[in-house]
Formats: sequence, structure tokens, C-alpha cells
Amino acid sequence: MKRGLVFLLAAVFLLVHVGVGVNATVQPTKQTPIKTPTSAELERRDQPVTNDDLRILLRADELLKDESVWNRKDDRECDDDEATGKRSLFCALQKACTDVLGTYDHRRVALQEVRFAVEEATRGQEFEHRLRDFNNLDSTQFSDIKKALRVATDRVKARLKKN
Repeated sequence: MKRGLVFLLAAVFLLVHVGVGVNATVQPTKQTPIKTPTSAELERRDQPVTNDDLRILLRADELLKDESVWNRKDDRECDDDEATGKRSLFCALQKACTDVLGTYDHRRVALQEVRFAVEEATRGQEFEHRLRDFNNLDSTQFSDIKKALRVATDRVKARLKKN
């Protein structure tokens, strides 16, 4: 009983002397709002590139070394791709991004450049998910996948060189 009373008195003492009491007000901390990019900003073709963007594209190209490792039936679930060693374009980019950055960045410039290359290759055809749907088109050949990666890589290299 004595211990409980001593503890209670110590707690009251701390609250009173630290200045935290029933009538104390807590000042909100100022936080800088995190700006979420708009769709239009994400679709800009002049976003700054880094060497990591180039490394991601080169790694994805390496992961899709030949047609035997290409999964032409993408479902945007990459665990099964990893288990079989057969990756879709999307899953190769996801794996490459994680390999280079340690985490997946869905709207990374490297991935956006591949999306832009897909748009051009399909002449603006509307897709729900550009990477998945392009990968799964009956008309898409493995050479088309490699070409989209090559176009994106060349663009990133040119922009890095310009900087």
C-alpha cells in the first residue's frame, strides 16, 4: 500500500513540476505537408533522372535476358514470377527497382519511361495498366518487350548525358 502511495505522489509531483496538468495545452507541431504528385505531374516526360534509373533499366533488361524467362501472362502479382523465374515486363521492372533501390517505386522515372515507350509502340492504345496490358497483348513479341526497355534506356542515358 505504501509503495502505491509513494508512486502516486511521485507521479503527481512530476506532472505538476514538468508543467503538464489538467489545464495544460499541447501545442501542435508544425509539419510540412507532403505534396502528392498529380497524375499530370507523374506523366511529365521531363522529370529528373538519376543513375539509379539507368541501373533499374539495365537490371530489368538483364532479368529478361531471353524469351525463356519471359512471362507473357502478367497478373501484376510478382511472387509467382519470382518463384518460377519467368517474369513479365512489370515484374522484371519491379524486381529491378527493388534490387537497385531496396524498395519498389511504382512511378520511378525509369518505369515511367518504359510506360511512355509502350504508349508510342502501341500508338496511344488505351490500357488499364500499360505495362501489364502491353505484356499480355497477343501481338506483343519478346522483341517488343526488349525494344521498350531499350528505348527507355536510351532516353535515360541521353538525359543523364545532358545533365
